[in-house]
This record gives sequence, structure tokens and C-alpha cells, in this order.
Amino acid sequence: MKRISIALIAAVCMAALTGPALAEKITVATDTNFPPFEFKDKSGKHTGFDVELWDAIAKVIGLEYELQPMDFNGIIPGLQTKQLDVGIAGMTIKPERAEVVDFSDPYYDAGLLILVRNDTTDINAIEDLKGKVVSTKLGTTSEDFAKKNAAAKEVKLFPNNDAMFLELMSGGADAVIFDSPVIAEFMRTAGQGQFKVVGPLYMGQSYGIAFPKGSELVPKVNAALKQLREDGTYNALYRKWFNTDPK
Repeated sequence: MKRISIALIAAVCMAALTGPALAEKITVATDTNFPPFEFKDKSGKHTGFDVELWDAIAKVIGLEYELQPMDFNGIIPGLQTKQLDVGIAGMTIKPERAEVVDFSDPYYDAGLLILVRNDTTDINAIEDLKGKVVSTKLGTTSEDFAKKNAAAKEVKLFPNNDAMFLELMSGGADAVIFDSPVIAEFMRTAGQGQFKVVGPLYMGQSYGIAFPKGSELVPKVNAALKQLREDGTYNALYRKWFNTDPK
């Protein structure tokens, strides 16, 4: 009995060292529609840069996970309540977010762009949005930026990218303000030849992977990101989804 008790204590100690993150299937939240970072392909499977990057990270660490596509604005609350273990959704590392969740090291550098219809002549910079209608995505850095800097008559907020762009296409908005890689992907695909970017790149920002406060996964993910950069996996994924090398 004594030997059995010692064995049980040893097993409990080992479980404490490895942690539940390595022994259980975790839940990883991602946005439902944020191409080329995450989106549904023609077969209905979720894919994209974030999805494939996380899969590579999970393989390095040895994690089993379930992908949970959801509206972007529900991810941080889900992490705060620990219903989610990880959030990877083109999420900008911001001080106010870092107060309620933990972030990995940055894995992507971006910024915000202004998109208008090709026939627009009176919008050439953020200052020209005064009195205009701007559409963007709910709960994002773009929402904060538009409300603070655009002096717009109205900032229309939508839960996904498609609705945000559709509002511009239908004439319900004069401009879209949003993340540069998503704007570029839209202009390359559904919006090809119909829209143009005006002004410079605003508000340079970095994306990070988010976790509940105090998560033991943070250092493990940072180490995996470092390994993927060093072995070329990160560069290969970046070239696949953005058709260029990372800066």
C-alpha cells in the first residue's frame, strides 16, 4: 500500500508539472470570417494563415485542440471566463486588452487602411471622412480608430467582414477602415477593380495570440513561435498566404 501511495503521489506531481493544457484537448477560438487569416474554404473547412500557424504551433508543443470559429467580439469575453483556452484571430495587442488577457509575442505586423469606391474623389485621407459614413467591424482596433479620428457622421459596425464591405459596395457607407491584409485580400478577390485605397497606412500594429490571464501556455507558444521562425515553417506559411516574405 505504501508503494502504491508513493506511485499515486508521483503521478499527481507529474500531472501538475505537465499541466492540463498538455493532457487535455483545449478550445481554440478563431474568427469566422477574416481572410486571409481565417475563413471557410469551398469545402466548408476553416483555414487561413492563423489556422495553419496555430496547427503548426500545436504540433510543436504536442497539443490536442478543437477549433471554435466565432464572432470576433466574443473571443476576449470567452477567454476572461476561461470558456476558451486560446484566441487567434488577427487580434491586435492593445494595452486595454492586455489588462484582461495575456498575449504571446507578436506574430504579424499590420496597420489600418481606408478603402473607398473607385469613383470617390473627395476622400484622400482620414481628415476627409468628416461628415461621412464609415463602416468597420465591431469590437476591433478599426472601430476605436474610426471613432477617435475620423470625425464621421456615423460609424456603422458589423459583426463580420462581408457585411462591412457590402455596406460600402451598396452605397450605405462612404468608406471602410480596416486591417491592411484584409483590405488587400478583398481588393484581390471580391472587390477587384471596384475599389481603391486612399491615404497612408495608419496606426501600425502587431497581432498576438491571446490567452486567459496566467495561462501556462504563453511561454510554450512563444517558444514554439521562435522555433517555427528558425526552421522556416513560419516563412513558408507567410509566403503561402500573403505572397511575400515577412519583413
